[in-house]
Amino acid sequence: MVSNTSTIIEQSLDALLDDQSFLPELSGETRKKAFTSLTSILSTPNHIHKSFLRIALEDGKVTRIPAFRVQHNNIIGPYKGGIRFHESVEEEEVSNLAALMTLKNALHEVPFGGGKGGVVIDPRKFKVKELNQICRKYVQYFSQIIGPEKDIPAPDVGSGEREMDWMMGEYKSIHPGMKYRGSFTGKSVVNGGSLGRRQATGKGVYFSLRYMLHDFTKDKYKWLNERDNIFAKTVLDHKDKSLKIAIQGFGNVGSVVAAEANKCNFLNNKVVAVSDRNVTLRNSDGLDIPELIKYTKSRNGDLPIDEESLEEANVKATICDRDELLTMDTDILVLAALGGQIHQENMKQIKAKIIVEGANAPITGEADSYLSEKGIVVIPDILANAGGVIVSYFEWLQGRETQFYSEEQVYEKLYDKMQHTFETVYPQYFGDAFPLRQNCYIHSVMKLSTILFKQGKLY
Repeated sequence: MVSNTSTIIEQSLDALLDDQSFLPELSGETRKKAFTSLTSILSTPNHIHKSFLRIALEDGKVTRIPAFRVQHNNIIGPYKGGIRFHESVEEEEVSNLAALMTLKNALHEVPFGGGKGGVVIDPRKFKVKELNQICRKYVQYFSQIIGPEKDIPAPDVGSGEREMDWMMGEYKSIHPGMKYRGSFTGKSVVNGGSLGRRQATGKGVYFSLRYMLHDFTKDKYKWLNERDNIFAKTVLDHKDKSLKIAIQGFGNVGSVVAAEANKCNFLNNKVVAVSDRNVTLRNSDGLDIPELIKYTKSRNGDLPIDEESLEEANVKATICDRDELLTMDTDILVLAALGGQIHQENMKQIKAKIIVEGANAPITGEADSYLSEKGIVVIPDILANAGGVIVSYFEWLQGRETQFYSEEQVYEKLYDKMQHTFETVYPQYFGDAFPLRQNCYIHSVMKLSTILFKQGKLY
């Protein structure tokens, strides 16, 4: 995944090198040297921090758990990125996600840099007191590199507001008398968190789809019809169509996407399949999303796995293997689980014509190129799942200003900010038949490059 991000950064800079309207102050050999510097700077992190957390388990044993904090780039503002609790966490993945955060913040004009953290555990296998200890040790081990003006962690896969509350509490203990509320975002509201933060990513993911298929196509219908663009044709083919949606992952992101689709009055869509780590549930007439959400809240997030639990959930569905969802015959596929889900082995079996990346890097580089060649519209992670970091920024601001937005205000500000980005990148995407991910990267790289040049960081 790292090579994919680095490759797209290099491709974006290559595309900008010959565009003399970009950084016109640079020309000839000086321009080539500056772009070589940019490639080096944006393709590598500033810092990689690794430690082994010493944790005393309740059974009397002591274990050492690998933990990471990667700080990619802070030219725009403090490092910002979640802390992932998952057994698959490793340095390369965390580095890739940190780079993605730098690009995402630049694209959406959020004044943060890119960072990411990870702890190599399956949180389900640890008791509450042990998880509390892991969180506190993480802050202790990395206390000198994080903080409201340095590096601001947030929740990610396997972590949530409880973990952020614990971590902020430990940061406060380590740094008495210092401002601490902005040290972590994604906290509970009572601890200075923002209303709407938990739902923000999922709401943004669905909004990116709704805006493309409804708002944008309605406003630009004639213009889109005139485009000789395979992606424009795909979108127009799905305008006003009865859309079948499949959602991989039914956690904080996937369940919110499903709820948004279920109540949306702008698109004629229905969720026909959802999956989690155990199972896929399918119903061609549409799943009862409110009942599924109600059931998962009472079952530690897990979907029904057999007929008995389906009856208990009051949901009608066919039970399938968890991986079947990816290749089902649906119009739209939302990837809201983990990275690397569509790859060389399954990319040719994908039937959906529009894919939305709710997770980070769920499509490998090779699969991404293949899907684009086939005219499949991919709304990339850098564009679609920025709701979390955008509302984290609002939370950070609220903490600094000691004033708080209502939930309605938070969503209004979120949609306004994302819409501004859509209005920038969608016209170019449908105008030049250039993959949307590449368009987004070019916008991000342009902003980062301009700031690095203006600050004299290329020499």
